[in-house]
Amino acid sequence: MKRALILGGTGVLGQAAARRLVAQGWSVEVTGRNSSKMPAFLTAAGARFITSDRHKPAALARAIGPGAELVIDAACYTAAHAAALLPLLADVDSIVMLSSKAVYVDEAGNHINSATAPHFPSPIKESNPTMAPGHGPYQSPEGYGSNKVAAEHVFLDSSLPVTVIRASKAHGAGAANPREWVFVKRALEGRTAVFLAHAGRGADHTTAAANTAALIETIAANPGTRILNSADPDAPTGLEIARAVAAHLGHQWQEILLDDDAAPSLGDHPWNHIPPIILDTTASLALGYRPVGTYAQTVGAAIDWLTASEGNRPAADDPRFAALTDYTLEDQYLSSHPSTSPSPQSMHRRPLS
Repeated sequence: MKRALILGGTGVLGQAAARRLVAQGWSVEVTGRNSSKMPAFLTAAGARFITSDRHKPAALARAIGPGAELVIDAACYTAAHAAALLPLLADVDSIVMLSSKAVYVDEAGNHINSATAPHFPSPIKESNPTMAPGHGPYQSPEGYGSNKVAAEHVFLDSSLPVTVIRASKAHGAGAANPREWVFVKRALEGRTAVFLAHAGRGADHTTAAANTAALIETIAANPGTRILNSADPDAPTGLEIARAVAAHLGHQWQEILLDDDAAPSLGDHPWNHIPPIILDTTASLALGYRPVGTYAQTVGAAIDWLTASEGNRPAADDPRFAALTDYTLEDQYLSSHPSTSPSPQSMHRRPLS
């Protein structure tokens, strides 16, 4: 039986990879510092949890042991993290480092975490310029991407079969940043209208964890040294994402598609980027990878996870969501526009099944 080890694997991408590999007959081990974060469904499926700190060399060596056919590093953030792992990988057939599209910069040097939003006029290829490698604090807007680049360089400059995966806005069960919550919360609370800035045209490419897991399985069968983008086969707009969430929950609401000159915070959402940020996934497809499904076909995993338990949802004061789920401006708009009413262009209805 082939062995796969997922370092720091209790997050959204690690869970999805474990689920897929177990289903394909792999022996899967997932490491983490807290066994309570290991999903029960993975344990029931046969995956094993190893209590281990990815960033402590001795614990890392014990977890890797004599080697594996596949090692997935889901917790590598710095060059030092990568360098500590390299000596332990001599007997590993294929290595995957989970990176991020946050490393890419536009012509002005702006990136997704910049104070100034980046402008990518065309789909981003793996050869697109990136931030310069950095070695400062990685838990910061500037440090995150630059440290990821430095870690990528350490891996890619080795003689090992390492594939770097640059994912976009991930969605799935177990997401630490469940962006769909901005629309799920509205549906659960029975909001009768959804507001969308820029008429809902904004987009920032989504990445289903299940699609990244399928890519990882393809990489395991085709070891090599490379960089691959990972994103859904479609790049849904904010309007399409709102509709997918509403459809999955059987909810109906009025779509208020705002003009570009509306108040900046009214109708804002996590994918609100103009022009859209889109990853080119040609290289992944050329390797033989086939997506599990589109955004609408795969987002149900994230929605079902959010609705299954209140413990899976962001706190009311979570700074990532507090402003996006504050209905004050929306209610003021509705009060000052009493004539606002549904129309064939502004309503999306799906019969309950």
